[in-house]
Amino acid sequence: MSGGRMKLAEEIRLLRRGRDWRGRAPAPRSAQPWTEGPRARPFPTEWARTPLAAATRTVAFDGILRTVTWSQTRPEVHGLDLLEGVQGPVVFVANHASHLDTPLILGSMPAAVRRRVAVAAAADYFFDARWRAVATALTFNAFPIERRGVERSLDLAAELIEDGWSLLLYPEGTRSPDGWARRFRMGAALLCREHGIPAVPLVLRGTYQAMPRGGFWPKPGRPVVSVRYGRPIACEPDESTGAFNGRLEDEVGRLWVEHDEGWWASLHAPDRRRTPRGPEAAEWRRKWEATRPQPPSERHHRIWRRR
Repeated sequence: MSGGRMKLAEEIRLLRRGRDWRGRAPAPRSAQPWTEGPRARPFPTEWARTPLAAATRTVAFDGILRTVTWSQTRPEVHGLDLLEGVQGPVVFVANHASHLDTPLILGSMPAAVRRRVAVAAAADYFFDARWRAVATALTFNAFPIERRGVERSLDLAAELIEDGWSLLLYPEGTRSPDGWARRFRMGAALLCREHGIPAVPLVLRGTYQAMPRGGFWPKPGRPVVSVRYGRPIACEPDESTGAFNGRLEDEVGRLWVEHDEGWWASLHAPDRRRTPRGPEAAEWRRKWEATRPQPPSERHHRIWRRR
């Protein structure tokens, strides 16, 4: 009995020293051959584009979500006339600062356009739980996109384009933490270049003020929010993805200036076109400046008004 206890105690000492029961030291993990683990399968969203799901989405979005958004904020929509004549799939490209952005954009579109738009949503946020994935896919016709290692996500986006769907992408990759714009990633420009389809730039203003990051309901008082569409632009045959991505970002920045100072000023301020990064100041000052309430558009002083 005592001999068994001694043997057990010796084995415990060996294990504490990093050795197995035979007294041999195992190979360090860094020396073991690496094998890639199984990849998690993306959440399937094909069902969300079936006729039954589309009919359910129309009722849920038009009857509930759009009604709530329009009743809790004062949306202003500019530039819808620039979408006239746009046929086939396009990529809508916008800045991103709030959960209000997607309902505002989709709610501002003509119904015929909205029904053929699929929305890219962060896989690690909107598709991390089954109930949230189902709700997101059904309500917004959303599909998961990875924030890192986006190759598989772009493959799914490419399939949607080939099936005739337009896409809504936020090239910044995430909501702005302080209301100011961030640099665009290449995914949207790459899809446009590889599939030969135009991008429709648009800018959102006031959504950060109305419902900043961390908020789940618009602030009281029906704050003014706006969406402003730009002209569709296409990648030139000899234009690189990076150059086209820069043009997209410049156009969103120009629309930002157009909202603040008018169309004429936006055309004559080329050095200010790139999406504003905000003042170089402490974080609290950047957020404070970004939460300045948006005045209604009729209060904006404009030298020339676009017809």
